[in-house]
Amino acid sequence: MGLLSFVFLLVLYLLQGSNTSLIQLSNNGYEGIIFAIDPQVPEDEKIIEQIKDMVTTASTYLFEATEKRFFFKNVSILIPSNWKENSQYKRPKHESYKHADVLVAPPTLPGRDEPYTRQFTACEEKGEYIHFTPDFILGKKQKEYGPSDRLFVHEWAHLRWGVFDEYNEDEPFYGAKSKRIEATRCSIGITGINRVYKCQGNSCTTRGCRIDSKTKLYEKDCQFFPDKDQTEKASIMFMQGINSVVEFCNKENHNREAPSLQNKMCNSRSTWEVISNSEDFKNTTSLVSPPPPPVFSLLKIRERIVCLVLDKSGSMSGFNRLNRMNQAAKHFLLQTIENGSWVGMVHFDSTANIKSNLIQIISSKERNNLLESLPTAANGGTSICAGIRAAFQVIREVYPQIDGSEIVLLTDGEDNSAKNCINEVTQSGAIIHLIALGPSADQAVIEMSAMTGGNHFFASDEAQNNGLIDAFGALASGNTDLSQQPLQLESKGLTLNDNSWMNGTVIIDSTVGKDTFFLITWTTQAPVISLWDPNGTPMRNFTVDTVSKMAYLNIPGTAMVGVWTYSLQAKAIAETLTITVNSQAANSSVPPITVNAKMNKDTNSFPSPMIVYAEVLQGYVPILGANVTAFIESNNGKTEVLELLDNGAGADSFKNDGVYSRYFIAYSENGRYSLKVRAHRGANVATRYLRHPLNRAAHIPGWVVDGKIEGNPPRAEIDENIQTTLESFTRTASGGAFVISNVSKLPLPDLYPPSQITDLEATPDGDEISLTWTAPGDNFDVGKAERYIIRISGSILDLRDNFDNALQVNTSDLLPNEANSKENFTFKPGNISEENTTHIFIAIQSVDKSNLTSKLSNIAQVALFIPQAEPDPDESHPNSGISISSLVLLVVGSVVIVSFILSATIFILHRKKNILAAPPSAV
Repeated sequence: MGLLSFVFLLVLYLLQGSNTSLIQLSNNGYEGIIFAIDPQVPEDEKIIEQIKDMVTTASTYLFEATEKRFFFKNVSILIPSNWKENSQYKRPKHESYKHADVLVAPPTLPGRDEPYTRQFTACEEKGEYIHFTPDFILGKKQKEYGPSDRLFVHEWAHLRWGVFDEYNEDEPFYGAKSKRIEATRCSIGITGINRVYKCQGNSCTTRGCRIDSKTKLYEKDCQFFPDKDQTEKASIMFMQGINSVVEFCNKENHNREAPSLQNKMCNSRSTWEVISNSEDFKNTTSLVSPPPPPVFSLLKIRERIVCLVLDKSGSMSGFNRLNRMNQAAKHFLLQTIENGSWVGMVHFDSTANIKSNLIQIISSKERNNLLESLPTAANGGTSICAGIRAAFQVIREVYPQIDGSEIVLLTDGEDNSAKNCINEVTQSGAIIHLIALGPSADQAVIEMSAMTGGNHFFASDEAQNNGLIDAFGALASGNTDLSQQPLQLESKGLTLNDNSWMNGTVIIDSTVGKDTFFLITWTTQAPVISLWDPNGTPMRNFTVDTVSKMAYLNIPGTAMVGVWTYSLQAKAIAETLTITVNSQAANSSVPPITVNAKMNKDTNSFPSPMIVYAEVLQGYVPILGANVTAFIESNNGKTEVLELLDNGAGADSFKNDGVYSRYFIAYSENGRYSLKVRAHRGANVATRYLRHPLNRAAHIPGWVVDGKIEGNPPRAEIDENIQTTLESFTRTASGGAFVISNVSKLPLPDLYPPSQITDLEATPDGDEISLTWTAPGDNFDVGKAERYIIRISGSILDLRDNFDNALQVNTSDLLPNEANSKENFTFKPGNISEENTTHIFIAIQSVDKSNLTSKLSNIAQVALFIPQAEPDPDESHPNSGISISSLVLLVVGSVVIVSFILSATIFILHRKKNILAAPPSAV
């Protein structure tokens, strides 16, 4: 690979932000797509064949739907290590579960086989992954969701281009300009009927939908049933299962009236407008000839091969770096690396030395042997390439092909020659994980980790922040079952000057407790360590390593659930102590609570804002009501603390999805920053939220055929308002490192406006309109805005495109509250100038004290009429969407009835006339 090619690929990778996908677009074809089969999926080779069939057919559908522009070129299928061997299965290179684009995994809850895309960022931004269940892949859910290949293209549009659904399960109907109730859909040309359809056993009943007295729309049980035979071609983001649907809604046929998620999230733009604005679209042109079918690679997860490449150059002797590295490496070798893994070790300064060839870890014996190989002294220069090449040598002695092997590179120094082996590293098939220690660690290695799909961590010289132990702890394999992965329950430290005690508690909840490990470190002298279980029983038998200045304890079996209390008494006047606690799932059938953290970008240029994300889940079920805090540490150890929120406002795209978010703009310097997140049960009780996943595929309730509903199997009935109360828990997680450039040292003016309001809601209240929204801040979601500008219009497009010219509402009495408070405001709308106005559309801008203005809010609307329901279930009208065949049957039936009535009337009149004309004797 030439230098220009490498630079091009690196730019492509960095353009993806912090999304972990390895997908590249090359000559109109998507390469590097990863389907990962979860270890909990029972072995079934049909799943592999069905994936191949689905993607192959989907490629043609995608190609036609995108005007002959995109297709699927090559796909890797990751097969779990617990499936039996097959000669077709190869060893993965950079592919892993961490990089999976499509997960084939058990349902979020039993019976919930709905496909969905995990998507928690803004419009036009890539999603996280697509989740298909085995039953869906095997074709057992085709009636409910339509052909799998078409649905894959629907989900792909979420994942790759950041578009949203053109339906809305929370608002399935709306009052249209026609003054009738319409189903939320795109395009409006999709025909069907609105009915309440109920089945018990084999008996089904159908009736017309009634209007709800509060919403003035159809009742909760009303559903839209599409006609099976259609001619409308759009849209794939509404119901791709309709045979005629082969396109995305575009600017011409897009339904801007409907309260769809696409309209709400993408400023009423059509899906095709968003797709056309993507980098994919801008970098391609339509093809003339059809594309080749996709090529598939079958890759089986194997045992881990890891080589530690540890810097022992002279600079490692300062700031206690060498000892801190050894503490973190020992924690990794004792607790993080899995049994069955192969581990080797290399030290480097200006040259490299192999200290341990690959050893397979079977028991504590191998772990302890590796501990003896850690460096004891630091001196010499820095040659990163020498260390990496020695690691290749170590790995090749056991595995001639080093594909998929991992190199954990820890370095604290700059090395101008590091760029010389970038080519060799990227072609090797190995994965480079970088742990940068201190402010001077070499930047070139970031490129190696980015190009090989590795992780990038940064640890400052502030030992109390525990950055090195966190970084090594985050290198657990992501390719094993979640129940076998170590989870960090606690990670904290303290520098003690006046006070000699560090006291605290650690909560072990019922989802964890297996292989629980306590680690204590110090910098000067061993403290007095006291640890009590929830019953108050003291824990003894800590292993004390006075050389590395650490002590550790492994709790046998499953640790007791509850609050564990620790007390550390320092023996030195100035001492830094840390405590780290890890544990694993207590039960393989009960998913543990997990926290995953990330920034929205890996690299950023000042003053562009960044967003912190933290996902708190149990399995795939979101945890609500947690207290989630982010700690962002700069190159020189300055820490910014942010409270993350799941309130659907500011940086948080969706309320109650288990993703807690916040803007980050407190840049103090150029260089690396690290992210760490802590989550625990909040003052408001945390709950598991059983609501369906956002962006789940549309369930087709049935089809209208010849005027009659042919029902499909219903969704699994789950009370979606159930929120299961959780016990207390704590988790911490490392979100890796990111790099900031162009931070100015000069005083700067106010650069940041208030954040965009995204949750504006409007409800009629007599002759007034009541508005609610979440308050933005002075700088995005921090502080307090100065004032609000509220404008209204009878045209959604005029309001969106000409906001400054729309009618302004008097807000002189409206004073903004602190960011993230709930705002309420009621006003009388006044006179709208547009003729034939059926709705009032409302939007808000916020202004800060520097007169910087936010982006326009989402547009709320209020109908000026009570929508009309369908007069009768069997009476057709243009907006009910009743089919032509149904209309013909109704007309024919009406003619027959009328003919019968006329014939009967003529017969009776004729008979009566004859009776009256007869002689009296005949009567």
